[in-house]
Amino acid sequence: MNILVTGGAGYIGSHACKALKALGHNPIAYDNLVYGHRENVKWGDFCEADIGDADFLGQCLDKYRVEAVMHFAAYAYVGESVTDPMKYYENNLGKTLTLLHCMLERGIKHFIFSSTCATYGNPAIVPIEETHPQAPINPYGKSKLMIENVLQDYDRAYGLRFMSLRYFNAAGADPECQTGEDHDPETHLIPLVLDVALGRRKSLHVFGTDYDTPDGSCVRDYVHVTDLARAHTAALDRLLSGAESGVCNLGTGKGYSVLEVIETASRVTGKKIQPVLAGRRPGDPAVLLASGSRAREMLGWVPDYTDMESIIETAWRWHKAHFQSRV
Repeated sequence: MNILVTGGAGYIGSHACKALKALGHNPIAYDNLVYGHRENVKWGDFCEADIGDADFLGQCLDKYRVEAVMHFAAYAYVGESVTDPMKYYENNLGKTLTLLHCMLERGIKHFIFSSTCATYGNPAIVPIEETHPQAPINPYGKSKLMIENVLQDYDRAYGLRFMSLRYFNAAGADPECQTGEDHDPETHLIPLVLDVALGRRKSLHVFGTDYDTPDGSCVRDYVHVTDLARAHTAALDRLLSGAESGVCNLGTGKGYSVLEVIETASRVTGKKIQPVLAGRRPGDPAVLLASGSRAREMLGWVPDYTDMESIIETAWRWHKAHFQSRV
């Protein structure tokens, strides 16, 4: 099948393109390269454009006779969403509406949506199940929740079938080092730690060491990016088989603290990484863990990478291959 992958030159989108190609599909990466990288497009054709450009988008859908869409394109910096919410609502919500409109005009009714655990806000219960109340605390999470609500309405009104995948902390890199994590600016913990190990960054701050956790630092659920990509292809298979729309969390259900991640990275890299301890950041929950039971039942999805050492090992191999020459 011809599958349009918005944000296909980005971190998770490029891994999804590789997974689709391995299954015999033809992924078409659609990316404006604001945050994506042209060198990540290796497994299919490339359309360099913004999803807000309805004319170009429509031409792309027609040219490739697209049969389904995986939608990763979004702005995803939580802090920026607070200081510039207009940017997030216009891009994440507004341009997604343009994408959906172009799809429905052409009768394309299979849609895999990259959602987030940020739609839950501060959890009342962990591990978090899909039925947990959604009360996002920042415009990024709110924009994703708005899209989820739109999808439910479009399903009822227009027969658009969707799978909304709420993932927790994406981590790791392609085991074959063909693509990986390269954000600018970088805000994710593991690549920041590896930057210190590689000498690209002088220090690493740990925000909060007085949480109600075993070592006082925040605990998060890290899910390997290739596992995420595999979940997207499983969700596509489910929709193509005629299943109803649905929502799934994607996580391992296993938590690692910030300090545990740093300690593991020190062990994997053989580099001493000494964090700078700092006060809490507003809005950081102490613990975020996913319940993965629905993903197992609905998608038959079980993550292959469940320990932090193996996740960091893949990230470290790619990080060295990609960044070492720039140090």
